[in-house]
Amino acid sequence: MVDAGVDEVAVETFAHYYRLLEHGETGMIPESAIEPLDMESLADLEVDEKLAADAIRTTAVIKLNGGLGTSMGMDRAKSLLCVRRGLSFLDVIVRQVLHLRQEYDAPLPLIFMNSFRTSADTMAAVARYEDLPVEGLPLEFWQNKEPKLLEKDLLPVSYPRDPDLEWCPPGHGDLYTALRGTGLLERLIEAGYERVFVSNSDNLGAVPDVKVAGWFKSCGTPFAIEAVRRTPSDRKGGHFARRKNDGRIVLRETAQTLPGDLAALADLDRHRFCSTNNLWFDLVAMREELDRRGGILGLPLIRNVKNLDPADPSTPKVVQIETAMGAAIEVFEDSRTIEVGRDRFIPVKTTNDLLVLRSDVYDLGQDFGLDQASDVPYVELDPDFYRLVGDFDQRFPQGAPSLRQAHSLKVEGDFTFGKGVQVVGDVELESDSAQRIAADTVLDG
Repeated sequence: MVDAGVDEVAVETFAHYYRLLEHGETGMIPESAIEPLDMESLADLEVDEKLAADAIRTTAVIKLNGGLGTSMGMDRAKSLLCVRRGLSFLDVIVRQVLHLRQEYDAPLPLIFMNSFRTSADTMAAVARYEDLPVEGLPLEFWQNKEPKLLEKDLLPVSYPRDPDLEWCPPGHGDLYTALRGTGLLERLIEAGYERVFVSNSDNLGAVPDVKVAGWFKSCGTPFAIEAVRRTPSDRKGGHFARRKNDGRIVLRETAQTLPGDLAALADLDRHRFCSTNNLWFDLVAMREELDRRGGILGLPLIRNVKNLDPADPSTPKVVQIETAMGAAIEVFEDSRTIEVGRDRFIPVKTTNDLLVLRSDVYDLGQDFGLDQASDVPYVELDPDFYRLVGDFDQRFPQGAPSLRQAHSLKVEGDFTFGKGVQVVGDVELESDSAQRIAADTVLDG
């Protein structure tokens, strides 16, 4: 890591987690150690409009943009995927911010946390927005990198065929280490910014919301996360809880759940809220906490086991040491969570999600926000034919079908959709041979 020029604190942070891994630390959070968490809802709150406007003027925006979308067969920044009307995730994000700047006369700097694999593509894509940079601040900073470790002996991987695959990002919990190590944390404070709004670049619902900014400023908490009610599609995902021994809020990820506790994890009545990964934190409070801890926040370890080459299951199993940025909620004693609408959580992790996003379920407003026009249907596309973006695009050459009247769409087999296809109610398609659905076909249950 030193030879590769990785920041000193990032090296120390990796060493900290490596020692935990050596000693058998798994980062598990037993169900017996936590209890369910309840919280207030943004919809029920009154926030002073002037306070909210003042808050957004001293807020900076960071988008996590280090992902390549390898699970969808991509080899460049996932945020370059087209959403609609020729606009990518990046285009929509930039235009959302530029609109808010004009509406609130706010500097609202937009900064991307890129990886060594997404930086060049991302910076080339946003270069055409000449008014995007804010004087004195960069458009990007890099997350750190660490070696992948062979599962059998925890030694760093050697892979001469593609040396880049010897490295991985340390999870988005690296945000705090990278902010400090690059000096950006200090630069934001010196420039007069008070708080940061952080979200994933694949979540176009995560607009820097003025009302949430006002709530965060008024309640005086150093750290907060936006939460949503869990739905059946969230059963396998993480959730919020309160730790019994000290009363602090924790974020338990699936990888931190014991096998015997998976039923409790999936219980939507017990654990009702999950994270949007939309975070707000006070810059000075974060600096003080990092200083107090020698630059290492000590977030819970996530032991992530993958293949060395994610696209090649024959390559050896490796351990990636990761942390989740949302886990920092347990670092601060008076952290908060707030329930927001599902419209602020529209992540695209699979081509199933991408189909819904490209469909008429969402309208792209004049402010470039996504307006939900109907209930979000459940979509399950056959991974043999739709998992990879290239294959997916070939099967929707004229765009996504209408899903406004759909409850669910399940596809087993190879179907190509013509222009103007409508899905109504619950639809299941199944075939052993390639099929084409003619233009303007109405598919109903």
